[in-house]
Amino acid sequence: MAMVIDAPAAQHELSMPVEHYRKLRDWLVTQLTPLAGDRAGLTPANVAWLNEQFHRVLAQNSIRLGNGDTGLLLDAVTDDVIGYGPIGPSLRDPTVSEVMVNGPDLTYIERDGKLIETEVRFRDDDHVMQIINRIVKPLGRTIDRRWPLVDARLPDGSRVNAIIPPATLNGPTITIRKFPAKRLSVQDLVAFGSLTQHMADFLRACVAARLNIVVAGGTGSGKTTLLNVLSSFIPEDERIVTVEDSAELQLQQKHVVRLETTPPLTDGSGRVTIRDLVVNALRMRPERIVVGECRSGEALDMLQAMNTGHDGSLTTVHANTPRDVASRLETMVLMAGFDLPVRVVRQQIASAVDLIVQQERLSDGLRKITRITEVQGMEGENIILSDIFLFQAAPFASESKKVEGEMRPTGIRPNFAPRLQAAGFKLTGEMFGVGTTGPTAKQSTRR
Repeated sequence: MAMVIDAPAAQHELSMPVEHYRKLRDWLVTQLTPLAGDRAGLTPANVAWLNEQFHRVLAQNSIRLGNGDTGLLLDAVTDDVIGYGPIGPSLRDPTVSEVMVNGPDLTYIERDGKLIETEVRFRDDDHVMQIINRIVKPLGRTIDRRWPLVDARLPDGSRVNAIIPPATLNGPTITIRKFPAKRLSVQDLVAFGSLTQHMADFLRACVAARLNIVVAGGTGSGKTTLLNVLSSFIPEDERIVTVEDSAELQLQQKHVVRLETTPPLTDGSGRVTIRDLVVNALRMRPERIVVGECRSGEALDMLQAMNTGHDGSLTTVHANTPRDVASRLETMVLMAGFDLPVRVVRQQIASAVDLIVQQERLSDGLRKITRITEVQGMEGENIILSDIFLFQAAPFASESKKVEGEMRPTGIRPNFAPRLQAAGFKLTGEMFGVGTTGPTAKQSTRR
C-alpha cells in the first residue's frame, strides 16, 4: 500500500501528477535503502550522503525534475531511508506539539492543544516497526515480542513511547511528545497566560529559598515544561542531580549530573529503576535533586531526602488537585514495601513538601497553573493545605470556546514567608492580595 502524499508536499503544487510522485518516491526508496545499510538518523553526515546518492540515482536514470519537485521528493526519501518516515514532516513542524501513530493507517497530531487527524499513512505494520527500531537502536534499547514496549527519546530530547503487538491491538503504536526548539522561559509562560508575573516572582523566590516543590497535573498538562522553568531559578553555583525515566529536562546550569533509568537486558538483568537512581543520587553530594516524575516507591526515598537536608528538591506527580497529590504520595510511599502507619506517612509528606503547584490543560488547549498551594502541616490525622494563588474560571463559556478566568492571590500569606525574606526576597502584600498587615495562612479556611 503506497503512502499518502506527505503534508508539506500537499501544500505545494507539483508539476507532476501526484500518483507519479508517489511511484517515483517509492522507487527511489527501494533503490537507496539497501545502499544505506546501518545508516540511521538525520545526522549531517547521513543527510549529505543521501543527498549525493539521491542526485546520482536521478542522473543515472536520466530523471529530470523541477526544483520544487526535487526538494519535496528529496525530503520524503530522506525521511523514509534514514529518518522517521511519513511522520518526519510533522516532527519538523514547529506548530506540532505531539505526534500519535495508532497503527499504520491512522496518525494524529496535536496543534494548539487540539488533536487533528492527518492523512499520514505507513505502508504496513513492518514499516511502523522499521521507524520504531530506527528510534530506539541508537539508544541501545530493543523492542520485541518478549518486551513489547519501550520509552526512548529523539536527539532533540522529544519523548517517545512505543508499544507493539501483542500488547496493542491497533498494530505498532508510537507516541511522541515534542520539545519546543526554543526552551521556554518564565517570561514566555507569563506571555502565554499560564501564570501571572506575581506568581512567577513568588515561584522564583520559593526555588531560591530552597523550598521543596511538587508540580502536579494530568498527562500533557505541561508539568515537565514547568519543571524546566522552575529549575532555571536554581543558582549556578549549586550541584544539581536530575533523575528521570527518559531524559527530558533541559537544565542550563553547568554543574548538572543527569541520571536515567536503564531497561533490563534480555535475561532480565541490568535494570536500573528510578528508585535505584534516587538512592544513588543521595551519595553524590547533591545540593538539589530534581526527579522528573515520582510514580512508585521512589516517593519514599524522595521524601526522606527532603527531610534530611536535601531541601530545595523538585519533582512532578500525576494528580488532578493538591489534595490528590497528598493521597498519591501516600499511596506511592506504601508501594515501597514497608508496612508504615498511615499517620507516619502523612507526617513525612507534611514535613517534606512545602509547596504544590497545580498545572492543568484546559478545555481550550491552553495550559495554566490553576493553584499554588502551601502544605501547612498536620492537624489531627489530616494534612492541611492552603491555596496561595488560585485560577477562577468564568461561570459561562465565551462564544470562542476559550476558557475565560482570572488567576489571583487568595489574600493569604504563606507560613514560610519568613524563609523567603531570609533568602533576600521582600515580597509585598500586594503580591498576596493583602496589605502589609494582611492575614496569614493560619487565618485561612483550611481544606
